[in-house]
Amino acid sequence: MLSVIAVLPQPPLLVPELTGGAAVETEALREACRATAADLAAAARTWIVVGADSGGRRSVEPGTTGTFAGYGRDVPVVLPGGEGRIDDEGPGLPLPLLIAGWAAAGAGTDLRVRGELVGPDAGVADCLALGAELADAAGRGAEDVGLLVVGDGAARHSERSPGGFDGRAEAFDGVVAAALDAADPEPLAALDPELARELWAAGRAPWQVLAGAARAAGTWSGTLRHTSAPYGVAYHVALWNRE
Repeated sequence: MLSVIAVLPQPPLLVPELTGGAAVETEALREACRATAADLAAAARTWIVVGADSGGRRSVEPGTTGTFAGYGRDVPVVLPGGEGRIDDEGPGLPLPLLIAGWAAAGAGTDLRVRGELVGPDAGVADCLALGAELADAAGRGAEDVGLLVVGDGAARHSERSPGGFDGRAEAFDGVVAAALDAADPEPLAALDPELARELWAAGRAPWQVLAGAARAAGTWSGTLRHTSAPYGVAYHVALWNRE
């Protein structure tokens, strides 16, 4: 059954080999991600990773490998659990799955990690339906399954943000952070896709998949473990447990 949900952001700066002098500046965020991944692994050895990618909807099987070479250094990752299967996507492996592979590598052994990607412009109804489908499939098995949802908040919190400053970003991420802290899927389900697009919020579609899964699986308790916007991009870390 779907027993635990973790939320991580997807900045490549989480990986120390890619950050150089910024590694110290982002250590609190990195440690929150590592601790949350470890807790996810302690609760469930099977992970379903949800992220957004411009290639649209597809599944990515355990055993798929990739590299952060496209982000400045050839740091390899793998989605574990392939039992000898290797599908190498190299630098083409989407960023949410690169981050999931990095998180899994630091969370222990014997994990089985599968990716479920959606388009960043996926409709709300489609995201909610996918989440419900994933929760239903997890509920048909005897093992505990963890959902790892990867995506950033608005990328327009300051003038040095990738998208420049937009005054609506603070309120948008305030809603997200409060919903994650309350383990409440409803505000996430209600996020406006057009506003999220204008704010460059890559996590919108994955968070709405989360909302569909959480609705279908029961009631939840949880906490927001970290939120920050060190480079004008909002990063949220949270862990929910099924009650």
